[in-house]
Amino acid sequence: MISALCWVPKGAFKVVPVIAEPPTKEEIEEVFRTGLLSRRGDDGEEENEDMHIDGSPEEVDEVALARIAAKALNQGQVGTASSNVHTISNGIDELNMDDYDDEDDGIELFGSGIGDTYYPSNDMDPYLQKHGDNDDDNDEDIEDTTIRPTDFGIVCARNEDEVSHLEVWIYEDLEDGDSNMYVHHDIILPAFPLCMAWTDCNLKGGDKGNFLAVGSMDPAIEIWDLDLIEELQPSVVLGGVSKKKKKGNKKSVVYRKDSHRDSVLGLAWNKVARNVLASASADKSVKIWDVVSGKCVASVEHHTDKVQSVAWKGSSPQLLSGSFDKSVIMVDVKSINKVCNKWLVTADVESLAWDPHVDHTFVVSQENGVVQGFDIRSVSSDASSSGRPVFTLHGHDKAVSSMSYNPRKPNLLATGSTDKTVKLWDLSNNQPSCLASKNPKAGSIFSIAFSEDNPYLLAVGGHKGKLKVSQ
Repeated sequence: MISALCWVPKGAFKVVPVIAEPPTKEEIEEVFRTGLLSRRGDDGEEENEDMHIDGSPEEVDEVALARIAAKALNQGQVGTASSNVHTISNGIDELNMDDYDDEDDGIELFGSGIGDTYYPSNDMDPYLQKHGDNDDDNDEDIEDTTIRPTDFGIVCARNEDEVSHLEVWIYEDLEDGDSNMYVHHDIILPAFPLCMAWTDCNLKGGDKGNFLAVGSMDPAIEIWDLDLIEELQPSVVLGGVSKKKKKGNKKSVVYRKDSHRDSVLGLAWNKVARNVLASASADKSVKIWDVVSGKCVASVEHHTDKVQSVAWKGSSPQLLSGSFDKSVIMVDVKSINKVCNKWLVTADVESLAWDPHVDHTFVVSQENGVVQGFDIRSVSSDASSSGRPVFTLHGHDKAVSSMSYNPRKPNLLATGSTDKTVKLWDLSNNQPSCLASKNPKAGSIFSIAFSEDNPYLLAVGGHKGKLKVSQ
């Protein structure tokens, strides 16, 4: 299935993305320290325990670490990425490094026969490839990975056969007016992804970057560099599990400082302070992170149930959060412990969206198929009271899992539902009318989004795992 998706604007990608360096010994040790094997299932956890990797890393030789790491990364993976990791694992086995220091009396230092054939020059040796041929191959490889400045992308969080990964799609507008889409590269994830948010904040220094924050069933938030290919580790990890302890039949988890304690359900970047990320979690909390320093700068629990969604109000420091406690709360990060406004809704909140054309209205989609609109100017000065919705729309038969405002055309809202339909609404004068309804054949819809570069493109992802782009 596709559980979440988002667009990456034109010019955000490097023209030639960088191939990541192979993992270092420290990164391999991090695989075991973070418990990647245990996340892959019971079999992996048992294998990890049998090998006693949880001891001091210095007590395990590097070859054993590399072999185990390759096997861990290969656990349960499929497709092209799986094939690459499998090759690494097999290659380590074929080297037979365990017997590296063993002497073999049968080895002849100076061979005989065809191996002794001498060629006056490298050009005459058929076993040596010409330098020019290598240049041609390199040029072809560069051409295959090149992303033009006019291309833009879609990132999908996909789960297939119990393997979770990000797919980075490139969308090309061709000269003849046609278009083309293809998967440029993918990124293997350690846990089932639930939400994502893109930013151009360069977390490695400089002006702009191309990074994606991912929330999952784990309490950690991973931030990946989309300009790196074949990367095995995220650039930044916020929170998460520090270590797991087992005492008798009981297991205990030690979390990193200020980490969420449950799944991360919603993420949102601040558009002005681009290094600031808000997160919502099933642990009932909302956290504000400074991603450059990697620290949580604020954490609040204004809700009494899971927090499903967060959304910044344009370029302001005001933040909305929607929860399974059937409420939406707005806070100002300058005094985040104080609730500015609160609205009660009819069911569990599924998603939130601020109107990009009007800075004082937002919409809330809910588990019962209802979408409600609110105007923040119409609330009482008493934060405990609830403002009335400016409209209530019974739009779908099942949960409205995702919404997206059109970035160019005011009052145009798209909604996606687990009833398998996508609908377009005209919200003019707070009197919604349905403009179109379509079943994109994607199964239950989990995520939709309009493109900023081409507002007539709507990306749709759902249970069937097929990315759909409607125009």
